[in-house]
Amino acid sequence: MPIDMRPAQALRLWHDVSLATVRENGADLSPRQITVLLTVYLEPPPHTVRGLAEKLGVTKPAITRALDTMGELKLLGRRRDEADRRNVIVHRTVEGALFLERLADIIVDKARELPR
Repeated sequence: MPIDMRPAQALRLWHDVSLATVRENGADLSPRQITVLLTVYLEPPPHTVRGLAEKLGVTKPAITRALDTMGELKLLGRRRDEADRRNVIVHRTVEGALFLERLADIIVDKARELPR
């Protein structure tokens, strides 16, 4: 079902969601980190550092830095691909799924609060 939203409403939603996530004192992720996280959770696996870099149009070191932060927060995990030791497989975690579930709830709540 399409959502009819004016540009000002879209920006207000983005602002309100960002503000709510900052106020929760949870993970303060960059747009790149959120994009990596959403890609891993919304698109079918497997996900590799190389594949994520290609998809996002950034370097492998940029993906590695994002994964370092998200690994410390336990939002994503990494392991060496046993079939091809050159590849690093990025995998989902329970903490990451719960983080995104909470983020989705915030988005829905803030969208409902938008003036019509």
